Amino acid sequence: MCGIAGFCNFDGDIQKNIERMNERMFHRGPDAGGVWISADRSVVFGHRRLAVIDLSESGAQPMESHSGRFVMVFNGEIYNYKSVAARLLKEKGAVPFRGTSDTEVLLAAVEAYGLKETLTMCKGMFAVAVYDKKERMLSLARDRVGEKPLYYGFVGKSFVFASDIGSIEVLEGFANPIDTGVLDMYFRHGYIPAPFSIYRGISKLEAGKILEIRSPYQEVTAYSYWSMKQVALCGQEQLFKGSREEAADELERLLKASIKEQMAADVPVGAFLSAGIDSSTIVALMQSLDSRRVRSFTIGMDVSGYNEAVYAKEIAAHLGTEHTELYITEQDVEAVIPELGHIYGEPFADSSQIPTYLVSKMTREHVTVSLSGDGGDELFCGYNSYASVERIWNKMRAIPYFVRKPVSQLVLHSPLARKPMFRIKGKLLGAKDPAGLYIDSYKTDELVRQISRSHEKRIYLFDGMDTRFFAETNHNLMLLDMLMYHPDDILVKVDRAAMAVSLETRVPMLDKDVVEFAWSLPIEYKRADGTGKRVLRDVLYRYVPKEMMERPKKGFSIPVEKWLKQPRLREWAEALIDRDVLKRQGILDADIVWKIWNDFIEKGEWRIQIWYILMFQQWQSEKIR
Repeated sequence: MCGIAGFCNFDGDIQKNIERMNERMFHRGPDAGGVWISADRSVVFGHRRLAVIDLSESGAQPMESHSGRFVMVFNGEIYNYKSVAARLLKEKGAVPFRGTSDTEVLLAAVEAYGLKETLTMCKGMFAVAVYDKKERMLSLARDRVGEKPLYYGFVGKSFVFASDIGSIEVLEGFANPIDTGVLDMYFRHGYIPAPFSIYRGISKLEAGKILEIRSPYQEVTAYSYWSMKQVALCGQEQLFKGSREEAADELERLLKASIKEQMAADVPVGAFLSAGIDSSTIVALMQSLDSRRVRSFTIGMDVSGYNEAVYAKEIAAHLGTEHTELYITEQDVEAVIPELGHIYGEPFADSSQIPTYLVSKMTREHVTVSLSGDGGDELFCGYNSYASVERIWNKMRAIPYFVRKPVSQLVLHSPLARKPMFRIKGKLLGAKDPAGLYIDSYKTDELVRQISRSHEKRIYLFDGMDTRFFAETNHNLMLLDMLMYHPDDILVKVDRAAMAVSLETRVPMLDKDVVEFAWSLPIEYKRADGTGKRVLRDVLYRYVPKEMMERPKKGFSIPVEKWLKQPRLREWAEALIDRDVLKRQGILDADIVWKIWNDFIEKGEWRIQIWYILMFQQWQSEKIR
């Protein structure tokens, strides 16, 4: 796990600026740093290294290929690099490797097969930049699901890229303004979906894509080498024909294979354990594959309705892991909040970012790599919201759309909309179909749409998604989440929080084979009779008693609504939204912000956008420092 950065045709002090980019992402790779500058000084690479496989200098980056034609910087892990190396030696008679790093194997494969074919044979998480000296072409690529970040764009006339958007900000001459057109998306979701970023001229490379830019490095082209949408379609067109028990057998086999590859490292490895189905399954299978006690990590809170640590401890004891737990307090949260703008680099407001950071910090004290259970909800239909869509649609489907639509508008534009319950009902009544109901649930009311003073809009996934792509509703919802919510919220949250403390996280459920198999399963193997993740539960119950897991889903969150009313956090919040500050910045409408805040403080009317506003303001305050 590392951080990568670079630029083309930079008009300034090249050495000074690439070192500044490296320094800004030091946390992503504290073990070593390197710089490469092309002979004509038109292309420059920077790298920070977190040594996980081959801790020697043989794994140092930037790395040149054996022939000297290609140069690469790489962030991530190629889990099947040994099989790729074996194929190289067999088919291409590759030069014997200098070391044992996956980086060297990846670069040799790129030289032998080309970037696209190499990525199709690799399994892993990565962001990579490769420069072809002969063709004078720079290629960027990102992993299939979007585990590793990669920003790119133009600063002045220079093309730039980096793992951390903060590394782009520190370049001399950076003056890209805030893209106020993305704020509508941000205040709707709490994050900025790819390909957008908070800055004009800077984008996120989307998952499963390769970007190319040739000398004189002014125009980019991008294409997909792997598509979640096409994999989902193929899977549903060729459904798994076996029984549910056979499906569980195959899923267990695939997960074990994935976990075995992802447990490989030259540093200590552990796992997050939240007491949910997903992380419990990962830890259970890890322990079944290891004769030693697996290290597991949990945080808890002494707050009713938010603490799963007690259950995690029971599961750990049953599995026989070496378990570590930490109970966090409001004071712990207060200490983290001022750092969130720096950690995430751009506005990001999933409040579970805080416990994710704290559990990562604790975990890093014991191990360098931690496996995570992320992906289970999206791949195996686990979210409660999926069941809610079905329940709500069944209640309203009998009412014709031509009746519901005007009623929806009437409610939303009437005094009833002042009450949260009627706002929710009003927007849901206007849905055309179940997946549309899910999309509409993210729509915000008129007050929220006025938070930003900008009237610019950006077209993004929710604006053009075919809500009837699949005949079966749940698969449409899961696809929506795997295309946006999972890569742009969940994976961002985990990557930034963990890398802030130099912890590598790995996600076995996002293994290519697991993902493709999950999409081939019929819905009844995933959700039926109000229960999601059925086949995943079947696997887990082979290791953990069912009665130990049958609990209401709590998620991984903190009581933000409660804590923001406490004196210290309320003081912090009101300082961020001070009217003079808002007016001086000129981005948010001070009257609207304070209307939303006062509704919360005086009437108890909580809107999640309160946290979104505070995280946006915290990010802005970080820019001033």
